[in-house]
Amino acid sequence: MSVDGTTPSPPGQEQLQESASRGARATAWGILASSLLAAVKITGGVLGNSYALIADGIESMLDILSSLIVLGSLRISTQPPNERHPYGYGKVEPLSALVVATALLAAAAGITIQSIREIQTPHHMPEAYTLLILVIVVATKELMFRRLFQTGEAISSTAMQTDAWHHRSDALTSIAAFIGITIAISFGKGYEAADDWAALVAAAVIAFNGARLFRSAWRDVLDAAPPPEVVAKVRSTAASVAGVVAIEKCRVRKSGLGMFVDIHVVVDGDMSVRNGHALSHAVKDQLLASVPGIQDVLVHIEPAIGTN
Repeated sequence: MSVDGTTPSPPGQEQLQESASRGARATAWGILASSLLAAVKITGGVLGNSYALIADGIESMLDILSSLIVLGSLRISTQPPNERHPYGYGKVEPLSALVVATALLAAAAGITIQSIREIQTPHHMPEAYTLLILVIVVATKELMFRRLFQTGEAISSTAMQTDAWHHRSDALTSIAAFIGITIAISFGKGYEAADDWAALVAAAVIAFNGARLFRSAWRDVLDAAPPPEVVAKVRSTAASVAGVVAIEKCRVRKSGLGMFVDIHVVVDGDMSVRNGHALSHAVKDQLLASVPGIQDVLVHIEPAIGTN
């Protein structure tokens, strides 16, 4: 423990801070774009008699809220450990992903209820210019999805990947709205509700993605193991250290943007305590240097079978 009462930062803390900064920049860019798109869609929907476009605009407003949550989680989850939270604040990141996924499900429910009401209520034909707005929206949202998802994947942020899918869902609702408005305009009187049916289909797509993303975030909250190739990389890296006979157990859990490793290393049973201690540090240092994202490693020494 340091003089000020805080737990020394783990070796991977600087890397986490860099990853968080990268994610924060991409998320801030997404917030700006979503704000502009929400204003354009809601204004266009009101003036152009398109509830599907208004619903799409509301969904974009939720994008802004979810992105703000993700931005906050990136800042909090990478704070260094302290005496009260010795393992850091990594859990904040998947918890924020749960909030974003829940917002998606809530948006789907709200759009479904309003769409059904609109279907039952006669209204004006959507204006043709709303189609141009939707083309711009789909192109912009797809670009946002790709940038945010790639960044989230690169820094291992579940919250960012969930937020990216929020933008992809927005693009899908816009595509559904485009189809609905096209049908309404093409077939004329009697087909005004096609716009609202499109919003209903979009709500189903949003609900599906919300449920899928909720499950992914929930796995991280419950300390689910990372992909098998990550665990295999940890095992092979530890096994490559001179003096290691074998790897008995290896448990890896994700916490925010980083990972914690518990590993049992088999060594010569006649090795002294001092040498065993030095070897455990060598294994830890090798893992921290070779496997991106590892925050800390706990090494347990086991004697090889047939030795003391």
